[in-house]
Amino acid sequence: MKRIVFFGDSLTAGYGLHKPDEQSFPALIQRELDAAGLDYRAVNAGMSGDTSASGLSRLSYWLSQPVDVFVLALGANDLIRGLAPLGTQRNLQAIIDQVKVRFPSVKFLLLGMQLPLWVPGQRAAEFRQLYRDLAAKNKMPLLPFLLDGVAGIKHLNMHDGVHPLAEGYQIIARRVWPVLQPLL
Repeated sequence: MKRIVFFGDSLTAGYGLHKPDEQSFPALIQRELDAAGLDYRAVNAGMSGDTSASGLSRLSYWLSQPVDVFVLALGANDLIRGLAPLGTQRNLQAIIDQVKVRFPSVKFLLLGMQLPLWVPGQRAAEFRQLYRDLAAKNKMPLLPFLLDGVAGIKHLNMHDGVHPLAEGYQIIARRVWPVLQPLL
């Protein structure tokens, strides 16, 4: 069985869900894989609170077993904590490089994070651009904004306004699946 590693933060882990092993977007992607009869296992390697730097520091554990598809979904906490976009980009590139060295034939999907388009400023623009630049440099597909269609919609998010409810994750999975499917 082939493995898809979803490497991210609380948005990947399914923070706050009653049943993250059934309701997170990696779990919902597993349902799609099963329904399509594809011999893949979706591995949820999300860690709440992870920044791109802490993700980089825990990467080796997830590379100890074969990886066929690596879905990279980090950067939200960097953005929230005011970390420099250039540092985030360097960390994400280092993750990509380490995965490529360990598994040269791995396929990638990059899931981007953004400040809403109405947020002005250089930092917001740099965060929007860094995912595009990484995807282009590494010739990988990109979903520009993981939370598109969910962010800012009250009934799809927890009381914190950041983490999706189960209904929000269904929308996320429906957006991720068509971008992931061609890699399988």
